[in-house]
Amino acid sequence: MAESKPESWTETTSGRERVRHVVELLDEPTPVQEIADRAEVSRATADDELKRLESDDWATETTVDGTKAYDLNPVRMLFDEVTDLIEVHSRDELESQLTELKEEQEELAAEYEVSSLDEFREQLADEDFSTEELRERRNVIATWEAINTELGLVKHALQLYDDVVELSSPRTDSPSTLA
Repeated sequence: MAESKPESWTETTSGRERVRHVVELLDEPTPVQEIADRAEVSRATADDELKRLESDDWATETTVDGTKAYDLNPVRMLFDEVTDLIEVHSRDELESQLTELKEEQEELAAEYEVSSLDEFREQLADEDFSTEELRERRNVIATWEAINTELGLVKHALQLYDDVVELSSPRTDSPSTLA
């Protein structure tokens, strides 16, 4: 019996779709040629699609080592994350998340006897820690930063909740234009 080979993504997706997929996964500004290589398209195809993504506000043009590069638009990413939170969670769930995140933040502050992440960071320079203690503190910093990021997103979602829900709801009070 002949073994069937799985289809490659170049056979199942267009070059433009592959460029979009690569851009969605970027975590830093990336040169056009590298994006083209990852998407398995020509530089011209990548450049053309990247310009279109930039005009649609999905990507921003920048330079890396003097070479044209692109990155995800951070404003668009923020709005997408906030609207995703609103679509997935009720207002009550978001308020519960906010409470849980604040509790985690307060627990870290109490455990390390500081009032803020900045104060915690200052201790790194002021005190003499072992290598193991420094590693632990770097992990705490990463955790604290993640909590702060989530807190910010949840707060934005709560602030925009009513507007997003209202704008996302189908309008039933306007007459249909279809006959």
